[in-house]
Amino acid sequence: MPRKTTGKPAPGLGPLEDFRNFVWLVWRHLGLPPPTPIQYDICEYLQHGPDRCIIMAFRGVGKSYLTSAYSCWRLLRDPETKIMAVSASKDRADQFSTFVKRLIEDMDVLAHLRPRPDQRTSNIAFDVGPARPDHSPSVKSVGIFGQLTGSRADLIIPDDVEVPNNSETQLMRDKLKERVKEFDAVLKPGGQIKYLGTPQTELTLYTELRQRGYDCRIWPARYPTVVQARSYGDALAPMIVRRLEQGAKPGTSTDPKRFDDEDLAKRELSYGKAGFALQFMLDPRLSDVDRYPLKLSDFIVMSCPQDQAPCRVTWGSLPELVLAELPNVGLSGDRWYRPWRVSDDPKEWAPYQ
Repeated sequence: MPRKTTGKPAPGLGPLEDFRNFVWLVWRHLGLPPPTPIQYDICEYLQHGPDRCIIMAFRGVGKSYLTSAYSCWRLLRDPETKIMAVSASKDRADQFSTFVKRLIEDMDVLAHLRPRPDQRTSNIAFDVGPARPDHSPSVKSVGIFGQLTGSRADLIIPDDVEVPNNSETQLMRDKLKERVKEFDAVLKPGGQIKYLGTPQTELTLYTELRQRGYDCRIWPARYPTVVQARSYGDALAPMIVRRLEQGAKPGTSTDPKRFDDEDLAKRELSYGKAGFALQFMLDPRLSDVDRYPLKLSDFIVMSCPQDQAPCRVTWGSLPELVLAELPNVGLSGDRWYRPWRVSDDPKEWAPYQ
């Protein structure tokens, strides 16, 4: 069974025991329309989901806003909570912590959490008023390749740690996968890690995390077809599955209050099929086929004189033909290969044309 949040409720919290009620207050404070059903469903998963989970929802649903509000709610319930926001870039992580601090400064219900003059008050590392002195700030932001160690956290929020710039090659992906293991050195016993993300490649970090025991929940922008639903497996949000069983039409918007069908059609035309599948359907299967149609295994690698080469070279992909000594900068499983057969007849060698 998923465990509830570990913080102790603040006295007299009342209706705000339910995170969804707190989000409604935050949305009203920000002058936003009431939260949509999908936003409320994400709130439910944030509050009651497992300690290690991945939230994958379409662009524009408000994942970062919801999780910023969740950070405030956790501090409201227990001011001793330590939170670390991590993103691919330091600037993006700083935006998260700055927004959390702004909510604390502006909302009356959070007034008692405002930092005292003798506490840390920076936008990128600050304490909340009732917190006891500690090496670790109440809220801290850091880039994924910045200094993660040096402080501890009860809640780590990796927000879009995978972006195109750090996932284009297998070497970059391997480096990122090793880097996120540092979270275990920072996390306090009983702490939580809640990823927010969008896959950037078929070999996405989030697939690796699921193999490491993370629970994943996906909210696509459109109701998936039967074939698409199979690709999500058990990660498709139960509310989406339930609506499909109740007769929702595949291909229509799952959250028309955010993006109606016409809006999604325009975005698909602008993004392209592969880009839309990634950003709005959270389906990475098309991305690598469209972005990287040429594979290393399509090449034939061999040594030749500078003035001539064989006219007949036969391609092959037998295991003994793999050139393991050449670095693999392509996708996982891709390899360089030497030719299967090269003509030995000198008459079949010719100058380059």
